[in-house]
Amino acid sequence: MRVLVTNDDGIDSPGLTALARAAVAHGWTTVVAAPARESSGTSAGLTAAEDDRRVEVERRELPGLSDVPGYAVAAHPAFIALVASQGAFGDPPDVVLSGVNRGANVGRAVLHSGTVGAALTAAINGARALAVSLDVGLDPAVPHHWDTAVAVAATLFDRVAALPAGSVLNLNVPNLAEVGEPERAGLAEFGQVRTRIKDSDDGTISLAAVVVEEGLSPGTDAALLAEGLPTVTPLRPVTEDPDLEF
Repeated sequence: MRVLVTNDDGIDSPGLTALARAAVAHGWTTVVAAPARESSGTSAGLTAAEDDRRVEVERRELPGLSDVPGYAVAAHPAFIALVASQGAFGDPPDVVLSGVNRGANVGRAVLHSGTVGAALTAAINGARALAVSLDVGLDPAVPHHWDTAVAVAATLFDRVAALPAGSVLNLNVPNLAEVGEPERAGLAEFGQVRTRIKDSDDGTISLAAVVVEEGLSPGTDAALLAEGLPTVTPLRPVTEDPDLEF
């Protein structure tokens, strides 16, 4: 299997490096290509910093991955997944691993996630994809258990590789030292962390992230994750709706 590892937190994220190391340890031929800068919340956007229609790509060596080609790309993760499918970083990948994201990606809000957007873009271009996120909450000072997220993700590697081309799994892992096997879960209407608009009278829109404890539907990805359980949700890339009449 030829694997591309990307993310939306940027090339310097420790979650990216941890996931790439796991891919190498699994015996996969691995290439890393990630945004040069933070690109969270970019969904499947194809924005890139261009000069004369050229996107800047810088070779980078990641810690502990001296034999793995690494690229910092001045573009969003979905753009990276798209051009990878066209051979930008060598042969097109069979599998795209996106993450490990700093923060959960659950519920309908996955629509806005750059992590999930890269996975969906990879899928519609012929790869299988796994998006991986670590539920670290809103406190940046808490220890980040990247190894836990990677260990759970690695249990799914062979299953992802065996899926039909175009398949996507979305994995969320609690930020704990030890967790159990991932449980299949449906998408929640919303997650524990939600964005709220703050009052402002200076001509700007001010946003704040808040934790909401109540109202999580039982059995959904958000509810199970709040209970300390890893969740995995199959996602369907964009397709037509044959049942809609208008």
